[in-house]
Amino acid sequence: MAKSKFKKDHYLKWYESMLLMRKFEERAGQLYGMQKIKGFCHLYIGQEAVVAGAMTVLTPEDNMITAYRDHAHALAKGVSARAVMAELYGKATGCSKGKGGSMHMFDAKARFFGGHGIVGGQIPLGAGIAFADKFNGNKNVTVCYMGDGAVRQGAFHEALNMAMNWKLPVIFIIENNNYAMGTSVERTSNVTELYKLGLAYDIPSEPVDGMEVEAVHDAMEKAVERARKGDGPTLLEMNTYRYKGHSMSDPAKYRTKEEVESYKAKDPVEIVLKTIQDNKFATSAEIEVINNKVSDIVEDCVKFSEESPYPDPSELYIDVYSQKDYPYIMD
Repeated sequence: MAKSKFKKDHYLKWYESMLLMRKFEERAGQLYGMQKIKGFCHLYIGQEAVVAGAMTVLTPEDNMITAYRDHAHALAKGVSARAVMAELYGKATGCSKGKGGSMHMFDAKARFFGGHGIVGGQIPLGAGIAFADKFNGNKNVTVCYMGDGAVRQGAFHEALNMAMNWKLPVIFIIENNNYAMGTSVERTSNVTELYKLGLAYDIPSEPVDGMEVEAVHDAMEKAVERARKGDGPTLLEMNTYRYKGHSMSDPAKYRTKEEVESYKAKDPVEIVLKTIQDNKFATSAEIEVINNKVSDIVEDCVKFSEESPYPDPSELYIDVYSQKDYPYIMD
């Protein structure tokens, strides 16, 4: 086995981070089936390396924005598991006060700006956040995630044009899991190598194996360095795969069991665990400590959410408009 250029700390961080995403999402799926979680629920199982590999490059001051498959992104960016699960429950202790649910996670302190239900709606917002950082003269970077279906939106092309024209410190990441809801990329686009769309705007663009956390880290490292130097945006197409349906209501009959199993054979969580074991980065007992820690976090956040109160009805009138600008709305 070839020796990895990455150190023990990287792999242990990746394993714990991805395992938390995986176990949290599996528990969320169970709770949805029990009708504890209602509304929409889009699980991230299988795609964990795309976020985990980015987080070992980013700093806490960097910004992140994404679409509605957002639970794992929020967890990785530092939003507490309690706050994410409580939001899924619609409880007042959720990160969006129970008003957003699964698709609208926010935490300004963690520099996590959604969770957006409108397909592609987050893309110009990501460029706007990056514009603010450039205007303020700091070195923060914004990472803007989107699905492969979102690149069909006009806002995607408008944002890329402006971001490159103004050399904004933003990294656009297409999480290409092959299907926009149930429609394959091949059925909706003449360009199936989606990173090539960025080349029309002279944006450095490349494909990345999104099932391999090391490849994600390497690609992000180059993109972040470019952004911090003031050289502008990068577009990365992370080729990944979701094991579950588009949402909890999707039986995913548009793909074969063989296809799903072929991706599970290179499961990012299992591969990182094997690398840890092969390189003796941790003993079985140390790995068990991580496993138990993650299990405890997940069960704790469920208990916290069960015991948390629902928002007071008066919350319907709060956070709708700015009371500074519209003081009469509470009269």
